[in-house]
Amino acid sequence: MTSRPHPLSENVPGPESLIGSFRRFGPFGPVYQVIEKLRDEDDDIIMKVRVVDTGEEAEYRYTHILDDPKEK
Repeated sequence: MTSRPHPLSENVPGPESLIGSFRRFGPFGPVYQVIEKLRDEDDDIIMKVRVVDTGEEAEYRYTHILDDPKEK
């Protein structure tokens, strides 16, 4: 099993640097845009994202965003 760096380590982009970027929910899911940082929660950060196709906005964990592929 590989261990991943802590989400707030220096090798991982900070949540603010992801704002405005586009990602995809998993390898085949819809594209979303990271809108803003909402709050710290437990050992994670909650971000607001907007699904490009539908305009739906949702709260999404920062660590999940880091796992999702970047959209070009």
